[in-house]
Amino acid sequence: QVQLVESGGGLVQPGGFLRLSCVGSGISFSSSRMDWYHQGPGKERELVAMITSGDTTNYADSVKGRFTISRDNAKNTVYLQMNSLKPEDTAVYYCHARDWNGSDYWGEGTLVTVSA
Repeated sequence: QVQLVESGGGLVQPGGFLRLSCVGSGISFSSSRMDWYHQGPGKERELVAMITSGDTTNYADSVKGRFTISRDNAKNTVYLQMNSLKPEDTAVYYCHARDWNGSDYWGEGTLVTVSA
């Protein structure tokens, strides 16, 4: 079965950085579009960043210039480098995959808390 496992969340001060990782298994990783979503307290889940199988990337306006998504197909891993973190980045971050067949898969999420 497909599994997406996120790691790297935690507590960080404003202005700090974190790198999230998501390891996929049971999926044709290199053929899949990989995304990061986040869901803040009392908010809907929203797309933060995406990377296609051809390495095209796109970002939410709120994170442009601060976050970078990348992938390592040899390790079945997608990363989210988050710099200059703000309190409003506090959220559960979810890894999402859409495979070549159009099927969607989600990880269980990792909590990022930005606070002094």
